[in-house]
Amino acid sequence: MARKVGYIVGSLSKDSINRILSTCLIAVAPDGLEFTEIPIGDLPLYNRDLDNDYPASATALKDAIASSDALLFITPEYNRSIPGALKNAIDWASRPWGQNSFDHVPAGVIGTSPGNIGTAVGQQTLRLCLSFVNARQMTAPEAYIQFDPEIYLPTGEVTDAESKEVLASYMQEFQEHVERVLTVLPRN
Repeated sequence: MARKVGYIVGSLSKDSINRILSTCLIAVAPDGLEFTEIPIGDLPLYNRDLDNDYPASATALKDAIASSDALLFITPEYNRSIPGALKNAIDWASRPWGQNSFDHVPAGVIGTSPGNIGTAVGQQTLRLCLSFVNARQMTAPEAYIQFDPEIYLPTGEVTDAESKEVLASYMQEFQEHVERVLTVLPRN
């Protein structure tokens, strides 16, 4: 049975290197995972005053998470943290109180940047948020990818064999993590 993976790209840029990384990850993913992007760009800023009258974009976000077996976050690091749009999406999906869409959802975190630390601090910030909302995170392997446009192509091709193996190994571990979590905590 194929598992439905909703993936969220933390950057809103259409030319985001993390969007390119998402394409590469999907290309090397093992059989048995089906990917659907969950968009976050149309969400208004979270405001508790709207908890009783959720905007359509926030309802669509919660519905997309509910229809996914697992979530994969591919995000840049902004100012040693996560992009505001990603934090905003987490706030919307975890509310209103008692209706947390992330509860027990298997999740993976990965990201890329041009720098040597490849989103390490941003990923740790995201992990903190996901811990609070009770997502079941894959804690290892961690993957902090230094982006190279000669290696990670927008088509999903990874031109360096070692880099391709790193991504393929990460995705294999992700699939195994999803299966382990869903065996113990099946999604409705």
